[in-house]
Amino acid sequence: MRLAELSERSGVSPSMIKYYLRQGMLAPGRKVGATTAEYGEGHLRRLRLVRALVEVGRLPVATAKEVLGHIDDDSLGRTIRLGAALWALPHGPDPDESDESVVAARQEVDRLLEKVGWGTARELGSLSPDHRELVVAVATLRRLGYDWDAELMEPYAELMYQVAVRDLDFVESQPSDAEKAETAVAATILFEPVLRALQRLAQAEESARRYGL
Repeated sequence: MRLAELSERSGVSPSMIKYYLRQGMLAPGRKVGATTAEYGEGHLRRLRLVRALVEVGRLPVATAKEVLGHIDDDSLGRTIRLGAALWALPHGPDPDESDESVVAARQEVDRLLEKVGWGTARELGSLSPDHRELVVAVATLRRLGYDWDAELMEPYAELMYQVAVRDLDFVESQPSDAEKAETAVAATILFEPVLRALQRLAQAEESARRYGL
């Protein structure tokens, strides 16, 4: 397809497509003339991912470019490749290690990871932005008087592991490693609102079952 068709099918203006090409966020098309090129389904898929990152995820272009760089780095193993791309996404603030609530929260998070047998998460520890984010969230709960501990979090962790299995089953349905990485990142941006909405709908349903309307 030519640039005009790529623009129409992707919903991205020709000027923005040219910008993404200059930034290296989109691979060049196949030259068919001095000033024209042809683009394929891979370009369309990548533009949809860029839109998800920039328009839905509200990522700055520089951050989106970093995420895409990890996706395209086929020198990395699959887990590291996915992890690097996901870690480049925005996360919350780092925990304040001088805060007693943070110290207590970290102990409970580490105890939780041991209980559920998540060895990779334990090994990475505070290197992982998601680990740090969980510590901050638990610390905040504890400061507000909600003493969340490993036992309270364990059933939630087990449910989320089932979600992760389904996530990766979907990722594995993609034909190439690059598409798998792209899908994992897109799912993180696009599926989290779906999960959040489903949780709230389920809470409303269970509340009505228990207490009536």
